[in-house]
Amino acid sequence: MKKQALAVFLCLTVLFASALPMAAQCGEPKAEYKKYSYMFFNTFDTVITIIGYAEKKETFDELAKKSEDMFTHLHRIYNQYLPYEGLNNLYYVNANAATKPVKVPPELFELIAWCKEKQPETNGKVNIALGAVLSLWHDERELAEMNPEKAKLPDMDKLKEANLHTSMDDVILNEAEQTIYFKDPRLKLDLGAVAKGYATEIVARMLLSSPMPSFIINAGGNVRTGHPPLDGRTAWGIGIQNPDDAIVLQNSGEPIEVLYLSDRSLVTSGDYQRYYTVDGQRYHHLISPDTLMPATFFRSVTIITEDSGIADLLSTAVFLMPVEEGQEYIKKLDGVDALWILNDGSIVMTEGAQKATAPPEN
Repeated sequence: MKKQALAVFLCLTVLFASALPMAAQCGEPKAEYKKYSYMFFNTFDTVITIIGYAEKKETFDELAKKSEDMFTHLHRIYNQYLPYEGLNNLYYVNANAATKPVKVPPELFELIAWCKEKQPETNGKVNIALGAVLSLWHDERELAEMNPEKAKLPDMDKLKEANLHTSMDDVILNEAEQTIYFKDPRLKLDLGAVAKGYATEIVARMLLSSPMPSFIINAGGNVRTGHPPLDGRTAWGIGIQNPDDAIVLQNSGEPIEVLYLSDRSLVTSGDYQRYYTVDGQRYHHLISPDTLMPATFFRSVTIITEDSGIADLLSTAVFLMPVEEGQEYIKKLDGVDALWILNDGSIVMTEGAQKATAPPEN
């Protein structure tokens, strides 16, 4: 949940995986529906934008505020860096669950139980119990931001020692009591690979059952589309950021590809999202559990599927696999497509992703 650069706000319209205006393709909205948008900060340390079609502005305003409240609530529960008085959030769990079982809010228990269930399906690439390792990288990145001239890598011996305390078998869940207990006192949970997408899906399902099911949520690159826009289009246009533009131009520049989706999620993991530099080399935040170092197989991968939580989980998992392994992995999953941007700037995509690049006929 590291803070993002303010440039994300300034360049939102071409933020990677952001909704494109597509003005030339947009017809006038139907008279009974109008398009509204709302933007807010301070949840999941990113800018979140909601665009929706509603019959009345009051309806949109009410649902946008409810969405913001839900994101704020979930952000606090999943926050591993800050405590909140009276709330047994992830920070509290990491600080106390090794001494006794900690009763947690249902949203946190359900997410951790979901991760424990899904983890074996990620080829061992996503482990929310890797927190002891990831915290060493996080601390060095934070120090580098404050003192770039002192930037350094985490000590490998310390990384290996921390990696001895990363077993999900040591995370004991009691569903009846809604408690979490760590058998290993040095274990830490890190939900960074899934929390934002999981939260986005919760908000999206609320909107789908509301009077405004035609919407798009852009949660800092985690995009969830509802029903098609009510302006004659049959899909929302979503731009995929060019990794080089994201680094050089601070999240600006033209998208490298555009996908057209509705009732689907799109999540991108890339080497340009959170990183710091040591001796001229960039080190990003996506750490392989195999090497304990950032993966360098390619620049980014975008996952397309219905559920935003699944898309978030899979984007991390596939980013940590070589392209060929990732392609075989995706083939075995129903309703999932992917797009890779390779180190040489070329693009590889599944058949379903390729079809999504074609502008829909209106």
